Amino acid sequence: MLITVLENMGLLCSKNRRFTEADAEENAQAAEIDRRIEQERKAEKHIQKLLLLGAGESGKSTIFKQIKLLFQTGFDEDELKSYISVIHANIYQTIKILYDGSKEFAQNDADSSKYVLSNEIKVIGEKLSEIGSRLDYPRLNRELAQEIETLWKDSAIQETYAHGNELQVPDCTHYFMENLQRLSDANYIPTKEDVLYARVRTTGVVEIQFSPVGENKKSGEVYRLFDVGGQRNERRKWIHLFEGVTAVIFCAAISEYDQTLFEDEQKNRMVETKELFDWVLKQPCFEVFLMLYYAFCVSTR
Repeated sequence: MLITVLENMGLLCSKNRRFTEADAEENAQAAEIDRRIEQERKAEKHIQKLLLLGAGESGKSTIFKQIKLLFQTGFDEDELKSYISVIHANIYQTIKILYDGSKEFAQNDADSSKYVLSNEIKVIGEKLSEIGSRLDYPRLNRELAQEIETLWKDSAIQETYAHGNELQVPDCTHYFMENLQRLSDANYIPTKEDVLYARVRTTGVVEIQFSPVGENKKSGEVYRLFDVGGQRNERRKWIHLFEGVTAVIFCAAISEYDQTLFEDEQKNRMVETKELFDWVLKQPCFEVFLMLYYAFCVSTR
């Protein structure tokens, strides 16, 4: 009987010891989790969340690239090379828009004679328009660059370019067309300026993190900048980013006063921008911005 009691006591002590060890391990894990949460909470205090908003082609992605150049290490050689296909695609797409536009104006414009192309130029234009219709573009070479330059300098194409606001001609057109020989070199590597002019329609959300420079760096502040697509079908993704925003950088391209949306040719871009800005201000998480906006409007009347 005594032996049985002692055995039971031994088992009980053994179980208690195991429970105590398990509890201690669990408590240690919980303490570690709490410590990490506290560290992240303190770190979050120094992180400022910046959100780039605006309609499509308002300049958000250009600002994003400029921030990368100014406050990060910029673009390494591999990143620069990755823009070659983008820049060449911009050129093919643009020359197609201009050639197709000149044909349309020649048929429908009251002064159609200004847009008539010679047969020789038409042959070049048809070839380049076909290339511009492809999903995969050939690398730009000297021969193609010469043909593009010939078409670009034609008076009918220049007249069409003067009415580019009616055709969705991108802002990078003149810059790229005036640098065709350099851009078509076999050893071409894009410059920082080339990258800034390159047009890539943003889809989804892109983020970079950077810190201030100079004396402001001592503050320990860290900025997280988010770039989002501006086209209408991309805006449903914005709402997920509104929480915890420190500041909104809303972009508006005032040069677009006489242009329509890429996705809706009946809607003026500046009108769309104003309506979009009003919609952003009405979001519950931006009530402070809304009050400041109204205060500004009253003070400037």
